[in-house]
Amino acid sequence: MNFVHTPNLPINKIKTALVDYRIGAEAEATLVDMGIEVIKTVPCEEFYEAIKGHPDIVVHHVGDNNLVVAPNVFDKLEPVLAKKGFALTKGETWLNRNYPENVAYNVLRVGSIAFHNTKYTDQTILREFEKNKINLIHVNQGYTKCSTCIVDEHSIITSDYKLAMTAMKYGVDCLLIKPGGIILSGLDYGFIGGSGGLLSKNTMAFTGNLDNIQDNYKIYDYLKGKGIEVKILSRKQIFDIGSIIPLTY
Repeated sequence: MNFVHTPNLPINKIKTALVDYRIGAEAEATLVDMGIEVIKTVPCEEFYEAIKGHPDIVVHHVGDNNLVVAPNVFDKLEPVLAKKGFALTKGETWLNRNYPENVAYNVLRVGSIAFHNTKYTDQTILREFEKNKINLIHVNQGYTKCSTCIVDEHSIITSDYKLAMTAMKYGVDCLLIKPGGIILSGLDYGFIGGSGGLLSKNTMAFTGNLDNIQDNYKIYDYLKGKGIEVKILSRKQIFDIGSIIPLTY
Protein backbone atom coordinates (compact mmCIF):
# COMPACT_ATOMS: atom_id res chain seq x y z
CA MET A 1 0.00 0.00 0.00
CA ASN A 2 1.23 3.46 -0.93
CA PHE A 3 -0.06 6.80 0.27
CA VAL A 4 -1.19 9.36 -2.30
CA HIS A 5 1.75 11.77 -2.42
CA THR A 6 0.03 14.80 -3.93
CA PRO A 7 -3.48 15.41 -2.52
CA ASN A 8 -6.35 14.35 -4.81
CA LEU A 9 -3.96 13.01 -7.48
CA PRO A 10 -3.36 9.25 -7.27
CA ILE A 11 -0.85 7.91 -9.78
CA ASN A 12 -2.41 4.42 -9.79
CA LYS A 13 -5.78 2.84 -9.01
CA ILE A 14 -6.64 3.71 -5.44
CA LYS A 15 -7.19 1.23 -2.61
CA THR A 16 -8.63 3.58 0.02
CA ALA A 17 -10.94 6.60 -0.12
CA LEU A 18 -12.40 8.89 2.52
CA VAL A 19 -16.08 9.69 1.95
CA ASP A 20 -19.19 11.06 3.61
CA TYR A 21 -20.83 8.47 5.87
CA ARG A 22 -24.02 9.14 3.86
CA ILE A 23 -22.53 8.23 0.48
CA GLY A 24 -25.38 5.78 -0.15
CA ALA A 25 -25.45 2.02 -0.62
CA GLU A 26 -25.21 1.95 -4.41
CA ALA A 27 -22.26 4.34 -4.73
CA GLU A 28 -20.46 2.62 -1.87
CA ALA A 29 -21.04 -0.82 -3.40
CA THR A 30 -19.63 0.37 -6.73
CA LEU A 31 -16.44 1.51 -5.03
CA VAL A 32 -16.15 -1.71 -3.04
CA ASP A 33 -16.70 -3.77 -6.19
CA MET A 34 -13.74 -1.90 -7.68
CA GLY A 35 -11.58 -3.07 -4.80
CA ILE A 36 -11.62 0.26 -2.98
CA GLU A 37 -11.89 0.35 0.80
CA VAL A 38 -14.34 3.03 1.88
CA ILE A 39 -13.49 4.93 5.05
CA LYS A 40 -16.45 6.97 6.24
CA THR A 41 -16.47 10.23 8.10
CA VAL A 42 -18.38 10.80 11.33
CA PRO A 43 -21.09 13.43 11.80
CA CYS A 44 -19.82 16.87 12.74
CA GLU A 45 -22.67 17.92 15.00
CA GLU A 46 -21.81 21.62 14.77
CA PHE A 47 -22.81 21.70 11.08
CA TYR A 48 -26.17 21.89 9.37
CA GLU A 49 -27.46 18.65 7.88
CA ALA A 50 -26.30 19.18 4.28
CA ILE A 51 -22.59 19.21 5.09
CA LYS A 52 -22.28 17.46 8.46
CA GLY A 53 -20.58 14.42 6.92
CA HIS A 54 -18.49 16.12 4.24
CA PRO A 55 -14.85 15.01 4.48
CA ASP A 56 -13.47 18.05 2.66
CA ILE A 57 -14.91 20.31 5.38
CA VAL A 58 -13.23 18.55 8.30
CA VAL A 59 -10.10 16.93 6.80
CA HIS A 60 -7.28 18.38 4.72
CA HIS A 61 -4.89 15.92 3.11
CA VAL A 62 -1.46 17.56 3.17
CA GLY A 63 0.16 14.72 1.23
CA ASP A 64 1.46 11.18 1.77
CA ASN A 65 0.09 9.91 5.11
CA ASN A 66 -0.35 13.37 6.64
CA LEU A 67 -3.83 14.64 7.42
CA VAL A 68 -4.92 17.79 9.25
CA VAL A 69 -8.24 17.15 10.98
CA ALA A 70 -10.67 19.57 12.60
CA PRO A 71 -10.74 19.24 16.41
CA ASN A 72 -14.52 18.75 16.20
CA VAL A 73 -14.07 15.21 14.85
CA PHE A 74 -10.41 14.45 15.59
CA ASP A 75 -10.99 12.09 18.51
CA LYS A 76 -13.43 9.97 16.49
CA LEU A 77 -11.49 9.87 13.21
CA GLU A 78 -8.01 9.48 14.68
CA PRO A 79 -8.37 5.83 15.82
CA VAL A 80 -9.84 4.81 12.47
CA LEU A 81 -7.21 6.51 10.32
CA ALA A 82 -4.19 5.96 12.57
CA LYS A 83 -4.54 2.18 12.35
CA LYS A 84 -4.32 2.55 8.57
CA GLY A 85 -0.95 4.24 8.97
CA PHE A 86 -2.02 7.87 8.74
CA ALA A 87 -0.41 10.59 10.85
CA LEU A 88 -3.14 12.95 12.01
CA THR A 89 -2.52 16.48 13.23
CA LYS A 90 -5.28 18.24 15.11
CA GLY A 91 -6.06 21.57 13.47
CA GLU A 92 -6.30 24.75 15.52
CA THR A 93 -9.65 25.94 14.19
CA TRP A 94 -12.82 24.75 15.88
CA LEU A 95 -15.53 24.71 13.23
CA ASN A 96 -19.00 26.14 13.66
CA ARG A 97 -22.25 25.97 11.73
CA ASN A 98 -22.12 28.84 9.26
CA TYR A 99 -19.76 30.46 6.77
CA PRO A 100 -17.02 31.58 7.27
CA GLU A 101 -16.62 29.55 10.46
CA ASN A 102 -16.83 26.22 8.61
CA VAL A 103 -14.25 26.68 5.83
CA ALA A 104 -10.84 26.52 7.55
CA TYR A 105 -9.92 23.10 6.12
CA ASN A 106 -11.72 23.33 2.77
CA VAL A 107 -8.59 24.35 0.88
CA LEU A 108 -8.09 23.63 -2.83
CA ARG A 109 -4.73 22.06 -3.62
CA VAL A 110 -3.66 21.74 -7.25
CA GLY A 111 -0.19 20.25 -7.39
CA SER A 112 2.19 22.71 -5.73
CA ILE A 113 -0.36 25.55 -5.60
CA ALA A 114 -3.26 26.03 -3.20
CA PHE A 115 -6.21 28.42 -3.31
CA HIS A 116 -8.30 29.62 -0.39
CA ASN A 117 -9.68 32.66 1.38
CA THR A 118 -6.56 33.07 3.48
CA LYS A 119 -8.39 35.07 6.14
CA TYR A 120 -9.91 31.79 7.29
CA THR A 121 -7.29 29.11 6.52
CA ASP A 122 -6.37 27.00 9.54
CA GLN A 123 -2.96 27.89 10.98
CA THR A 124 -1.84 24.26 11.02
CA ILE A 125 -2.43 24.01 7.28
CA LEU A 126 -0.55 27.28 6.75
CA ARG A 127 2.48 25.87 8.58
CA GLU A 128 2.33 22.65 6.55
CA PHE A 129 2.20 24.64 3.32
CA GLU A 130 5.20 26.71 4.36
CA LYS A 131 7.14 23.58 5.31
CA ASN A 132 6.29 21.88 2.00
CA LYS A 133 6.78 25.04 -0.10
CA ILE A 134 3.17 25.12 -1.29
CA ASN A 135 2.22 28.46 -2.83
CA LEU A 136 -1.07 29.55 -1.22
CA ILE A 137 -3.04 32.06 -3.29
CA HIS A 138 -5.78 34.20 -1.75
CA VAL A 139 -9.24 34.14 -3.35
CA ASN A 140 -12.55 35.31 -1.95
CA GLN A 141 -14.08 31.84 -2.06
CA GLY A 142 -13.87 29.92 1.21
CA TYR A 143 -15.20 26.60 -0.12
CA THR A 144 -12.45 26.24 -2.71
CA LYS A 145 -12.06 22.46 -2.43
CA CYS A 146 -15.71 21.49 -2.71
CA SER A 147 -16.28 23.97 -5.53
CA THR A 148 -13.47 22.48 -7.63
CA CYS A 149 -12.87 19.14 -9.31
CA ILE A 150 -9.13 18.49 -9.52
CA VAL A 151 -8.30 16.83 -12.84
CA ASP A 152 -4.50 16.75 -12.71
CA GLU A 153 -1.72 18.87 -11.24
CA HIS A 154 -2.39 21.61 -13.77
CA SER A 155 -6.14 21.29 -14.50
CA ILE A 156 -9.46 21.87 -12.72
CA ILE A 157 -13.21 22.09 -13.30
CA THR A 158 -15.24 24.69 -11.38
CA SER A 159 -18.35 26.87 -11.58
CA ASP A 160 -16.67 29.68 -9.61
CA TYR A 161 -15.74 32.38 -12.14
CA LYS A 162 -13.39 34.40 -9.93
CA LEU A 163 -11.60 31.30 -8.71
CA ALA A 164 -11.19 30.11 -12.29
CA MET A 165 -9.77 33.46 -13.42
CA THR A 166 -7.28 33.50 -10.55
CA ALA A 167 -6.24 29.90 -11.13
CA MET A 168 -5.59 30.57 -14.80
CA LYS A 169 -3.31 33.48 -13.88
CA TYR A 170 -1.15 30.92 -12.09
CA GLY A 171 -0.97 28.54 -15.03
CA VAL A 172 -3.84 26.24 -14.11
CA ASP A 173 -5.98 25.09 -17.03
CA CYS A 174 -9.64 25.49 -16.13
CA LEU A 175 -12.99 24.35 -17.46
CA LEU A 176 -15.57 26.86 -16.22
CA ILE A 177 -19.06 25.37 -16.06
CA LYS A 178 -22.48 26.77 -15.21
CA PRO A 179 -23.61 26.15 -11.61
CA GLY A 180 -26.54 23.87 -10.79
CA GLY A 181 -27.76 20.37 -11.51
CA ILE A 182 -26.03 18.85 -8.47
CA ILE A 183 -28.09 17.77 -5.46
CA LEU A 184 -27.18 19.04 -1.99
CA SER A 185 -30.10 18.45 0.33
CA GLY A 186 -31.52 21.63 1.85
CA LEU A 187 -29.60 23.95 -0.47
CA ASP A 188 -30.17 25.16 -4.03
CA TYR A 189 -27.40 23.01 -5.46
CA GLY A 190 -24.07 21.39 -4.68
CA PHE A 191 -20.63 21.70 -6.22
CA ILE A 192 -18.79 19.66 -8.83
CA GLY A 193 -15.72 19.20 -6.61
CA GLY A 194 -17.81 17.79 -3.81
CA SER A 195 -19.45 15.29 -6.16
CA GLY A 196 -16.52 13.08 -7.02
CA GLY A 197 -12.80 12.53 -7.20
CA LEU A 198 -10.07 10.63 -9.01
CA LEU A 199 -9.95 6.86 -8.54
CA SER A 200 -6.77 6.66 -10.59
CA LYS A 201 -4.76 8.95 -12.82
CA ASN A 202 -7.15 8.06 -15.65
CA THR A 203 -10.52 7.57 -13.91
CA MET A 204 -12.76 10.28 -12.47
CA ALA A 205 -15.69 9.14 -10.35
CA PHE A 206 -18.92 11.07 -9.91
CA THR A 207 -21.61 10.10 -7.42
CA GLY A 208 -24.39 9.97 -10.01
CA ASN A 209 -25.38 10.87 -13.55
CA LEU A 210 -24.57 14.29 -14.98
CA ASP A 211 -27.79 14.63 -16.98
CA ASN A 212 -29.02 17.74 -15.11
CA ILE A 213 -25.75 19.65 -15.41
CA GLN A 214 -26.06 22.09 -18.32
CA ASP A 215 -22.43 21.70 -19.33
CA ASN A 216 -22.26 17.94 -18.89
CA TYR A 217 -20.97 17.39 -22.42
CA LYS A 218 -18.18 19.91 -21.76
CA ILE A 219 -17.15 17.95 -18.67
CA TYR A 220 -17.00 14.68 -20.60
CA ASP A 221 -15.09 16.29 -23.47
CA TYR A 222 -12.66 18.04 -21.14
CA LEU A 223 -11.87 14.89 -19.21
CA LYS A 224 -11.54 12.86 -22.41
CA GLY A 225 -9.07 15.42 -23.68
CA LYS A 226 -7.03 14.87 -20.52
CA GLY A 227 -7.08 11.10 -21.02
CA ILE A 228 -9.57 10.52 -18.22
CA GLU A 229 -12.64 8.29 -18.34
CA VAL A 230 -15.73 8.92 -16.22
CA LYS A 231 -17.07 6.37 -13.73
CA ILE A 232 -20.65 6.95 -12.54
CA LEU A 233 -21.14 5.39 -9.10
CA SER A 234 -24.94 5.28 -8.91
CA ARG A 235 -28.11 5.68 -10.95
CA LYS A 236 -29.08 8.80 -9.01
CA GLN A 237 -28.67 12.39 -10.13
CA ILE A 238 -25.18 13.57 -9.21
CA PHE A 239 -25.03 14.66 -5.56
CA ASP A 240 -22.50 16.51 -3.41
CA ILE A 241 -20.85 14.42 -0.66
CA GLY A 242 -17.91 16.69 0.12
CA SER A 243 -15.53 14.96 -2.26
CA ILE A 244 -14.19 11.46 -2.69
CA ILE A 245 -10.72 11.86 -1.19
CA PRO A 246 -8.20 9.29 -2.52
CA LEU A 247 -5.76 8.29 0.21
CA THR A 248 -3.87 5.15 -0.79
CA TYR A 249 -3.13 3.11 -3.91
